[in-house]
Amino acid sequence: MSTTAAVAYPLADEGADCPMLSGAEYRDIFLSITERNGSGFAVLDRHLRVRESNAAFARQCGDPLVHLRGRPFGELLHPQAKLHVLHQLERLLQGRSERFVERLAVLRHSAAPSTATLTAMAVAPADGQSRTVLLMVSPDRAADERRAWPGRKKNLSAINARILEGIATGATTVQLAARLYLSRQGVEYHVSSMMREFKVPNRVALVSKAYSMGLLGVDSWPPKVNANHIDR
Repeated sequence: MSTTAAVAYPLADEGADCPMLSGAEYRDIFLSITERNGSGFAVLDRHLRVRESNAAFARQCGDPLVHLRGRPFGELLHPQAKLHVLHQLERLLQGRSERFVERLAVLRHSAAPSTATLTAMAVAPADGQSRTVLLMVSPDRAADERRAWPGRKKNLSAINARILEGIATGATTVQLAARLYLSRQGVEYHVSSMMREFKVPNRVALVSKAYSMGLLGVDSWPPKVNANHIDR
């Protein structure tokens, strides 16, 4: 056991305003799943601070469990995934989505992080108080996928870069067509071509893989394709 002194992070609204979980059943289900497959599990409060976690999550973060409670989750994220993941978590807390799944490089403990699947869902307590976020981080153990981020360089044409940026912001085919002066069929053609090239089944997976490969920068909103990944 580590003898390092625990770092104290102040926890505002320690009482009813920041419930740990909405019910014991959520704790039992998630801990049962994560203990079986080695995935990291954590509970975040409405300020996106770690309120509870399992041993696997602590190992992924490179910190003892005692150091994690009260720590802002943003401090644990890899820089190139930080803004994107925090943006998605804020959407959960605001009730704009109930769940999201991302496959990307998540935690910053490793200098060359492998890809992992981050699953997050919002839990709204029955009493109507602040939402809680449940996180599960499942590392991708496939050898080739461990190298996928940042991985091999892949370039996009200028038009595909603009379409990918639009998809990442949630723009529809009609909106992209009007914005880029293309027909709807033209937009769909480019989207389908990118999905085949990246070997993904849908637009959500396309955006996730683009983030995981470093094509989309995570230091700005709306997302932008990094200039060195656009053919000139």
